[in-house]
Amino acid sequence: MESLLGSASAPRCCSFSTVKSWLPILTWLPNYNLRWLQMDVLAGLTVGMTVVPQALAYADVAGLPVQFGLYSAFMGGFIYMFLGTSKDVTLGPTAIMSLLCFSVVGGEPHRAVLLSLLCGLIQATMGLLRLGFLLDFISYPVIKGFTCAAAVTIGFGQVKNILGLRGIPTEFVLEVYYTFAKIPEARVGDVVLGLLCLIFLITLTFMKMTLPSDDAPTYTRVARKLIWAVATMRNALVVVGATVVSFSWEAFGHHIFTITGETAQGLPPFKPPPTSDTTANGTNVTFGEIVKDFGSGLAVIPFMGLLESIAIAKAFGSQNGYRIVANQELLAIGLTNIMGSFVSAYPVTGSFGRTAVNSQTGVCTPAGGIVTSSIVLLSLAFLMPAFCYIPKASLAAVIICAVAPMADYTVVKKMWKIYKLDLLPFGVTFLVCFWEVQYGIIAGVAMSGALLLYNTARPKIKVLDHDTLVLELRSGVSFPATEYLSHFIHKTALQESPPRSVVLDCHHVSVIDYTVVTELADLLRQFKAQGVRLVFARLEPSLLKVLLAADLEGLRHKDSVEEALQDSENLHSD
Repeated sequence: MESLLGSASAPRCCSFSTVKSWLPILTWLPNYNLRWLQMDVLAGLTVGMTVVPQALAYADVAGLPVQFGLYSAFMGGFIYMFLGTSKDVTLGPTAIMSLLCFSVVGGEPHRAVLLSLLCGLIQATMGLLRLGFLLDFISYPVIKGFTCAAAVTIGFGQVKNILGLRGIPTEFVLEVYYTFAKIPEARVGDVVLGLLCLIFLITLTFMKMTLPSDDAPTYTRVARKLIWAVATMRNALVVVGATVVSFSWEAFGHHIFTITGETAQGLPPFKPPPTSDTTANGTNVTFGEIVKDFGSGLAVIPFMGLLESIAIAKAFGSQNGYRIVANQELLAIGLTNIMGSFVSAYPVTGSFGRTAVNSQTGVCTPAGGIVTSSIVLLSLAFLMPAFCYIPKASLAAVIICAVAPMADYTVVKKMWKIYKLDLLPFGVTFLVCFWEVQYGIIAGVAMSGALLLYNTARPKIKVLDHDTLVLELRSGVSFPATEYLSHFIHKTALQESPPRSVVLDCHHVSVIDYTVVTELADLLRQFKAQGVRLVFARLEPSLLKVLLAADLEGLRHKDSVEEALQDSENLHSD
């Protein structure tokens, strides 16, 4: 499925092509057929069996009651069907967004819902204003540093649930210390059940990764499909099995597991998110004060949500041969978070794991999300009483196995081989994230920006030592580089005795600004005063036009370095 953009030459703003650009559903719905319906239903059911246990588990990461995970899991399917440009992407709660949400709202449900509304407004506004390019300023090392730190933070944060420990602080350093300190207090039932769930999940994951190819004999293909189906639904199987075990022990009066406990039943009410809050001592907190408390998280969470979802959409679009429209994705995610806030959802984004399941099952259109959302709604309507018996150890096992692949430390080795400086933003992001997640991302972006600015202020200059000095600029020149460029030319040319003629090879320079032109004018005057000739070679037509318009005194330019060298030799011979 390829989303079609409205023609830029459309004579009317309300032409059908323009409408299609805002409602991508119109590009595939007219061609919808029975086969697509079958595949979408199958994919929707499969993803639904995955999202329910994950949503329950991720709510715990966000520090919220488990039903809030399901509240956040169904709106995306309905919105994305109309506005999304990827057939594979599924929107819902993820480990990263849950961690970010917890770091900002500290597990307060009302604030989490309001955060969803504000994030959605920011994301939708970015989509409408076509500001998707801003995501390009978050570099790959920053993303990897954050995801690796998030994997460690989230994964270790679930160890206390595997051990059945209580009273563990949420700050990472204190969490590590008290988790080890309280190991003697571990509950045997939770430990045994948690380890069994982990072993089961890891075994099925390994079996899925080592499945035979599709061209295997018939009986093997049947077995392959069976193993794939069981392995894909492994999270649901673990949670259901653990819940049955927990309920059996509870029914006989043996409370050996730490269970989720009582949950709100039924569908969430459709109402506007709260714009104020009341503290435990009865103090009213205004909307402005809440927004102030959100701080930098109000910028970090929308950006990370967009970045995660668009990266997933691009990856699967490239793999499956269709294009996604980044700004339309911003609008889809933004509207999902806005509407989600009316059903008590916290911020969501695209899920890599569930998107992979969706794609592997053979989904044909975003309509598969409707089936997934329906399963979530049915779970909310009829299964909530059973969710109170879900052992926390089983949800912890699901989370640990979900985030483990995010800890890709082989990227450190690759950065070391390819470009060692990328380890700086990676390392800064990784380490600071253990203190405060949003500060880690901000620090990583700042470090990447500093490296970028340094490279801009220090352009590469190649020196070719002829009788006449040839300086080849290896990158663009802008105002931060003027002082460095002027100093370099003075040092290499004017301080010689006698001064040398200079050829400035500008073949790689495509843009200069007013500050650079001013500095070049001053340089030409100094060269003239000392009897040194400065010749520009291989200027781009646009640059030559700028320099001629500036009416630089003594400006000389040649079409090639050879011509410039010949011109200098003629000067010396004269």
